[in-house]
Amino acid sequence: MSEEQEFLFGDEPGEEKKTAQKNAAKKKPVEADDAPDESADSGKRPRTHLALDSEHGPLRKLVDYNFLQYASYVICDRAIPNVEDGLKPVQRRIMHALSEKDDGRFIKVANVVGHTMQYHPHGDASINDALVNLANLGGYLIEGQGNFGNIYTGDRAAAPRYIECRLTPLAREELFNKELTRYIPSYDGRNKEPVVLPCKLPLLLMLGADGIAVGLSTKILPYNFIELLEEQIEILHEKVRTPHKCTALPDFQTGGLMDVSEYDNGNGKVKVRAKIEERGGNRLIITDLPYGQTTESLTTSIEEAVRKKKVAVRAINDFTAENVEIELVLSVGADPEQVKQALYVFTACESAISSRIVVIHNNRPVEMTVDEILHLNTKQLLTILEAELNLKKDKLLDAFHTKTLVQIFVENRIYKKIEQCKTYETVHQAVFTGLEPFLHLLRRPVVTDDVEMLLAIQIKRISLFDMNKNKEEIEKILTELAEVEKNLKSLTVYATRYLKDLIKKYKDRYPRLTQVKTFKEIEVRELTATELHIQHDMESHFVGSGVKGESLLKCSSLDKLIFVWDDGRYQMMAPPEKFFVDGNLLYSAIFDRDREMTCVYVSGRETYIKRFTFGGAIMNRDYQLAPEGSKILFFQEGCPDELYLRYRPAKGQRIHQQFFKLKDLAVKGSKAKGNRLTTKSVQYIDTRPGRWWRDDEEAPQGVLL
Repeated sequence: MSEEQEFLFGDEPGEEKKTAQKNAAKKKPVEADDAPDESADSGKRPRTHLALDSEHGPLRKLVDYNFLQYASYVICDRAIPNVEDGLKPVQRRIMHALSEKDDGRFIKVANVVGHTMQYHPHGDASINDALVNLANLGGYLIEGQGNFGNIYTGDRAAAPRYIECRLTPLAREELFNKELTRYIPSYDGRNKEPVVLPCKLPLLLMLGADGIAVGLSTKILPYNFIELLEEQIEILHEKVRTPHKCTALPDFQTGGLMDVSEYDNGNGKVKVRAKIEERGGNRLIITDLPYGQTTESLTTSIEEAVRKKKVAVRAINDFTAENVEIELVLSVGADPEQVKQALYVFTACESAISSRIVVIHNNRPVEMTVDEILHLNTKQLLTILEAELNLKKDKLLDAFHTKTLVQIFVENRIYKKIEQCKTYETVHQAVFTGLEPFLHLLRRPVVTDDVEMLLAIQIKRISLFDMNKNKEEIEKILTELAEVEKNLKSLTVYATRYLKDLIKKYKDRYPRLTQVKTFKEIEVRELTATELHIQHDMESHFVGSGVKGESLLKCSSLDKLIFVWDDGRYQMMAPPEKFFVDGNLLYSAIFDRDREMTCVYVSGRETYIKRFTFGGAIMNRDYQLAPEGSKILFFQEGCPDELYLRYRPAKGQRIHQQFFKLKDLAVKGSKAKGNRLTTKSVQYIDTRPGRWWRDDEEAPQGVLL
C-alpha cells in the first residue's frame, strides 16, 4: 500500500516518515495553538478549520477520486454510445448474449435477460427495457414475437416471460465475428464480453440514441438505413480535395413531417409535425405522429387546447390500431385549414427536437457531426472488410496446404516409407524426406503439425481417397483465393459492391417514412385575432370572454387590453374571463402603446385638453391620465382637426360657444397635464357642431394655453 493510501485509510506512517515529520515540525513557525490568543481579547472564537479556498485533507482527495471514477463510469459504461458499433454497453451485452444463444429459433426474453446478467452488473429490469427498446427501433437487430408494446399508443410490452425474440438476419450477418472481436473480462471476472462489436453498419445513426451522463448528454436522431448506405458509397468515391458532404436527413418510425432548416449537420434542431388530412369537410384525420409523441400524449394536448378554446374541435376519436388514426370533429362553421394551423401552434402536433451528438471515441466522450460519424463508419467498414478478407485468405491457404499435403501423401504413397521405422522421430523424418520433392507445390513450409495431421489419417480414408475430387476442391480453393486477393487489391470497389448488395436486399423493407418540408412560419397573433369575444354586462358591470352582454371587441389571448374609466384611471391587462369594471367604464381596446389619443378633462374649475400616447405600462396596475378628482368629458382615438364646445349659461358670460383648431397640438405622455382649454363650465363637446350649436350666435376660435 502506498503512503498516500496508508494516509487515506488511517494506517500509521512508517518510522522514517515519523522522523521526517518531527524534523519538519522543529523548523515550522509557531502554530495557531502555540501563538498568543489574540482573538481572546476581541471576544471572537479562534478558527479551527481550513478556509474553503485552501487545500483540504485526505477526505477531499478521496471524494474527488470517487466522484471522477463514478463520472467516468456513467459516461463511458452506461449512458453514451460508442461510435464504432453505435451501442451502449447494455445493448452490446444483450446482442452478445443473443448471439451466444442464437440457433435461429425464438428465445424467451426472460432467458435472454438472465443470460445477459452474466455480463451486465445491473438489474434485470434495465436489461429488459433496453431489449424491448432495441426490438422496437426499426426492427434492425432484434425480431420480436408477442406483445412488445406499441410505439404509436405508448403501451408497454408484456412481461419478459410471455414474449420471445431472436436476432434478425441483418444483425446475424453484419454485427458478429468472433475472430475479429476483442474480449475483456466481465464485471465479476467469470466471463468474457466484447469491447465493441465488429459492426459493418452505420448503426449509431440507424438507431439514434439519447442519454444523460454526469456533466453531459447526447441526443442522436435516427436515420434511414438505405440513405446512410448510399451516403457511404459517395464517401468511398469522394476526392481528397472535395470531401463529400452528407445530405442524409433523420427519418422517424412514426413518420410525420420534418423541417431541417436549422439542423446544422446534427448539432442543431429539427421541427416535426403530425400529418393531418382533411376528410368530409368537418373532419381532420391525424395519420402520422410527430417524433417523440404517442396518440395518448397528442390527444391530451389537443383536449387541453380545446378546453382553453384555442382549437375549434368538438370531438376526438382515437381509432389507432396497426396505423395511426385520430379523428377530430370540428365545431360548426370552423375552417379546417385554420384549425389545422391552430393544432400546430397550440398542441403537440408540432414540436422542436434538439440534436447534440456526443459519442465515445477512443475511450473519451467526443462531440461529432453526422459527416464525421459517417466518414468514421466508412473507414471502419473498409478496415473490417479487409480483416475479413485476410482472415478468409488465411483459411483458404490453410485449406489448400492441407488438401495438397494429403494428396501428395496418398498419391505418392509416402505412408509406405514409415513401415520400417522403429521410433517416432524416424517416422517424422521419413515423412519430411518423402515430402521434399513436392515442396514446390506448396505455398508455405511444412511444419511438425502438418506431419502430425498426415500421420492421423485413417487407413479407411486412404483406401477411399478420390484423387479427382480432391483436385477439384483444390481448384475451387485456388479460384476463391484469387478472388479474395483481387478484392484486397481493389478494396474500395469491393466495399461499394458490398453496400450495393445490402441496398438491393433491404431497400423495400426500410423505406423513408418522414417527409422533409420547409414549414411556413405561422403568425399566431393573426391566427387568434378573433379567438376571444369580450362582452360587457351593463347590469352587473362585468366584462370578459365569459360574460354575456353588449359586445365590446374581439381579440387574441396573446393580446393585452386597455380599460379607461371616466375619472382618468386606466389599466392594462390580459383578456379577462370576468372582470368587474364598475359603472363608469369609458373606453376599452386592444392595447397599443404608440396609439395617439385625445382627451378633454375637467380638473377643479379648469378644462384641459391633451394629445398623448399610453406608452409602457405594467400589467394589472392602475395609472392616472388626469389628476385625481378629474372628470373626462371627451376621449377619442387619434386627433380631430377641430373641437366644438358649448358652455353652460352663467351670469355675465359673453361667449357661449367656441371652437378650437387642434392640428398643431403636440403629442405628450399619459401623465402630462396638457393644454388649458377653458375656465368656463362645458355643457356640450364634440368634433362637429350638434343640435346644441347655434349658428346665429357668435363662436370665436379658442386659444390653447
